[in-house]
Amino acid sequence: MVAWRELRSRSLLALSLFVYILLTLDVHARPANMSSSKDKSPATKDENEILPPDHLNGLKMEMDGHLNKDFHQEVFLGKEMEEFDEDSEPRRNRRKLIEIFTKVDVNKDRSVSAKEMQHWIVEKTKEHFKEAMKENKNSFHAVDPDGDGYVTWNEYKVKFLASKGFDEIEIADKIKKNEEPKLDEDTQEVLESLKDRWFQADNPPADQQLDEEEFLSFLHPEHSKGMLRYMVKEIVRDLDQDSDWKLTLSEFISLPVGTVENQQGQDIDDDWVKERKKEFEDVIDSNHDGIITMNELEEYMDPMNEHNALNEAKQMIAVADENQNHRLELEEILRYSEYFTGSKLMDYARNVHEEF
Repeated sequence: MVAWRELRSRSLLALSLFVYILLTLDVHARPANMSSSKDKSPATKDENEILPPDHLNGLKMEMDGHLNKDFHQEVFLGKEMEEFDEDSEPRRNRRKLIEIFTKVDVNKDRSVSAKEMQHWIVEKTKEHFKEAMKENKNSFHAVDPDGDGYVTWNEYKVKFLASKGFDEIEIADKIKKNEEPKLDEDTQEVLESLKDRWFQADNPPADQQLDEEEFLSFLHPEHSKGMLRYMVKEIVRDLDQDSDWKLTLSEFISLPVGTVENQQGQDIDDDWVKERKKEFEDVIDSNHDGIITMNELEEYMDPMNEHNALNEAKQMIAVADENQNHRLELEEILRYSEYFTGSKLMDYARNVHEEF
């Protein structure tokens, strides 16, 4: 996950994040055009609870236009993803992976077909949805001070600014008096973006306040077709350079303004561009006309699109299908365990039938 990404910002911010990434050498977390927001200090836990997350589990693209580098693991492991960290005991990870394989292998023929993998991906995506709903309930109660089941924009604004270090009582008093608090430019920009998104989540008939379900759409737009479309629009707006509301390959792979000063940084550029080019040509541009339309991107972003899930299943199988039978055997999944779980189990793929 990318902890420092919060919300979309503009080109100067993208440049600063670009420099940060060169320093940390995170190949997968390159900033897209005007896509992330700057904060003066790391986000606190309380702030994260009420801010829409940049990263949405089970979606192939982040809200700021980055590709989700953990997508394959998220849709293969679901909520068990945390159990496969680098510090876990390899033999334990091996047993856990064997257990998952037996669940995916519904017909018990000791291999996984594309259909079985598709069904598993859909189930894991639903699992992420349930987890988001659970988290949303806690977040909603945190911003519903009077417990009336509704949150007004002003109530949320007070809580948001309090999470940014402003005095909650003072801010609430100013808003009550219809006075605008003095905010720094960055905070004001984030607040305006949040306000736009807030009113997008306010289902018709608009009443200027959100109930718990609408608040879920605010935090997790993947739960709402209308908000998913809004998220797609935001991504296209940030990447679209000629304002035609379509994305060419050059727009989709374009890098922030700036120069790379060393070969190591250039390698990061090359890898990042190669990854996005492959996703553009092989997956998102469904009719292969060299253009990504809003509809194509929305279809790509929709986590419950079963056609996408089947295509993803086939791609995941192709990565590890060494015998080219269009299915996955357990030995293949163990051999490519890092792709599916983030954990290397190469040494533990031998004598697999001892535990299977």
